[in-house]
Amino acid sequence: MWLNENENELRRDLQGVASDLRWSAVELLRIAEQLRLAGNDVDAQATKRLCELFQGDEQRLMGYADEVKAKIISRAKAQ
Repeated sequence: MWLNENENELRRDLQGVASDLRWSAVELLRIAEQLRLAGNDVDAQATKRLCELFQGDEQRLMGYADEVKAKIISRAKAQ
């Protein structure tokens, strides 16, 4: 089923933000490891919790993008 221009834009936006969250989580994991190696376990654990939140948000956004593709979620044409 074909998506209209607005739905394609919505899907791309959702995928883009999900990708940004994925990249951010990777970077935060790198920072968490540096904190751990520096002996700052409290901040390392807090940073890892942020990564888990980002990963959950990424999955949710990708699910929304899949729903747009399946026409479960749509965006009306702008007037």
